[in-house]
Amino acid sequence: MLAVPWFDSPSASPYLARSLSSLTALSQSTALIFAPDGQSLPDTIRAWLDSRRIPTRGVGSSDEVMSAALRSRPRLVLVDARSHPVAGLKICRRLKQDSFTGVIPVVIATRAEDTAFAAAFDAGADEVVREGVSPAEVQLRLDALLRRSDRDTFVHPSTRLPGTIEIETEIMRRIDARTPFAVCYADLDHFKEFNDRYSYYDGDRVIRILSKILHDVVKGTSGEQGFVGHIGGDDFIFVVPVDDVPATCGEIVDVFDTLIPYQYSEQDRRAGYYFGKDRRGQLHKVPLMTVSIGVVTNERRQFTHAGQVSELATEMKSYAKTLQGSVYSVDRRGDGPAGDTPSPPVVPASVSEDR
Repeated sequence: MLAVPWFDSPSASPYLARSLSSLTALSQSTALIFAPDGQSLPDTIRAWLDSRRIPTRGVGSSDEVMSAALRSRPRLVLVDARSHPVAGLKICRRLKQDSFTGVIPVVIATRAEDTAFAAAFDAGADEVVREGVSPAEVQLRLDALLRRSDRDTFVHPSTRLPGTIEIETEIMRRIDARTPFAVCYADLDHFKEFNDRYSYYDGDRVIRILSKILHDVVKGTSGEQGFVGHIGGDDFIFVVPVDDVPATCGEIVDVFDTLIPYQYSEQDRRAGYYFGKDRRGQLHKVPLMTVSIGVVTNERRQFTHAGQVSELATEMKSYAKTLQGSVYSVDRRGDGPAGDTPSPPVVPASVSEDR
């Protein structure tokens, strides 16, 4: 079975958004500099750019800023509005009004007056550097700006859960810690048919319900040792200590099966199914949604990077989806040739413990 990893590349050195060293590593993408009068940036900002090794590119007009931002999203945009505030504030508003460029951090350099400071924030600036601010404060504030930007970019917009980069980071942290952990890949069954019968609005509500179930159960059973991330769509990852797998996955299955029938009409809920069309337009019975969870642990395997975990968890999730009802399936194989041969699955109630 071909397993598709969650990440673009199975890197053994993922970007760690919380650490300054990795912040520097990611910040190699270009910073656009817009100074309407062509003057140089304040020395404090220039020193920060140099210390973080962020390449810069000067742009001469607001149209050029928009073109560059739309063509390839820069790390941030620096606007010098000290001499010509109107032009500087105008380009900030243009960037923030566009849905694609609006997430790019914008830093405005202003004069020291309170009115200039307030006008920059009113225009949508993410950070404002006034004349006279100490270099140490500028560095701290701009570092914090990039961390906020990464945090907001790396979460899923509908569930606000960490996305694939943070998932990879968390798995690598567990691998490096060499403590027993389990990576669980949760996916909905018959979700597409539900969207087709009802609406994408109802589908989004189901996604949010699942995210809430996962978050509440994982944090309830594992506390600070639990992690929940959102790959996208109806695909979620949660990481818990190995010993917490039965309690966590069992409760997720129970709560899901209790709540999800009430997302259907009374007629569909009572029947336990409805008629939908397959890709060929043929009518067939579609059961109510269930949840399938594939579980991978490091009890019998040695992982070196998150891509290995991704492939196995995807395989286990796909296997769980072949079973009826809401289930979780735990990979009990080990490394080596003998461990590559799956044993027959045992499925008591809603659990598959062997693969």
